[in-house]
Amino acid sequence: MEDNVLTGEQMDTIGEIANISMGNSATTLSLMVNRKVEITTPNVKLIKRSEALDDYEKTCIFVQIHYVKGLEGNNVLILKEHDVKVMTDLMMGGDGTNTEGEISDLHLSAASEAMNQMMGTSATSLSSMLGVPTDISTPVVNRIDVESIKVFEKMFDTTYDKFVKIAFRMTISDLIDSVMVQLYPIRFAKDMCNKFYTKENAENNE
Repeated sequence: MEDNVLTGEQMDTIGEIANISMGNSATTLSLMVNRKVEITTPNVKLIKRSEALDDYEKTCIFVQIHYVKGLEGNNVLILKEHDVKVMTDLMMGGDGTNTEGEISDLHLSAASEAMNQMMGTSATSLSSMLGVPTDISTPVVNRIDVESIKVFEKMFDTTYDKFVKIAFRMTISDLIDSVMVQLYPIRFAKDMCNKFYTKENAENNE
């Protein structure tokens, strides 16, 4: 099979793995903001790196975390500026309505911490499902205009052009409606599926 192609079964497996790990992340975020957090079933598709921003408009806050142990890939939380303000207010015990003023370091720090906690939970879930120890990097926060595709591409220190894009819609009550995206090089996505199948088969044979 070509390196840049995944089977339907592999795509389904990636979606299943992501759904479980991000479901746990939603629970973690819910505790931080004291509100119900819902994440949709993921949309999984193959993309070129240059297509990664096609869903977004205007200026967004990007919080990026990549795996530094056990896994290979990037997690990007893409938030509208208003959403970052709402999330910050909720994390500080407010009701999500204190959204006046410009985006500050406090807002970016809150978004970074939320992503750090969420992806820490997700990495733990993945580690359990795949049977490999995992670790994540410190979050990197960028406030970028989505036209600045070169800035975005610099976030991916890789020569890979084809990625698996896993997109979730994330809502917090009726206050936030944003997107969470996971981007994995295809080679890694295949490796993830193989680890998942190997662990599943080992457990079935016990």
